[in-house]
Amino acid sequence: MATTRTATTHWKGALIGGAGTVSLDSSGVGTYDVSWPSRAEAANGKTSPEELIAAAHSSCYSMALSHGLAGAGTPPESVDTQANVTFQPGEGITGIALKVQARVPGLSEEDFQAAAQNAKENCPVSKALAGAPITLEAVLLP
Repeated sequence: MATTRTATTHWKGALIGGAGTVSLDSSGVGTYDVSWPSRAEAANGKTSPEELIAAAHSSCYSMALSHGLAGAGTPPESVDTQANVTFQPGEGITGIALKVQARVPGLSEEDFQAAAQNAKENCPVSKALAGAPITLEAVLLP
């Protein structure tokens, strides 16, 4: 069954000097301030489209890796993923760097790297963001 999730942004003013809020409507977990400086300069307590993309990508990747490992008979004890989304004004998103650390008892380094790469290539958010270069650093914890 397909699901649809919704977020809404209300913006006031021009890009430079304007500001807005983004609401996570489907979950209702919050409304967050957003502005151009939070996107192109320092966050200063506000979010940006790229931070929201990083949140989506890190959570999707963690789910995909966990699912793939469990399906192969080696469920992880833990998966911690960081997504760093780089935004260059005038160019857009220029890259995404995924960094994952996982504890997976009984799994070889080679099999872990293969599972990590497979999750990178096949998580739905990775597929949606395929226009940007995505790198992966995967560490299997003892």
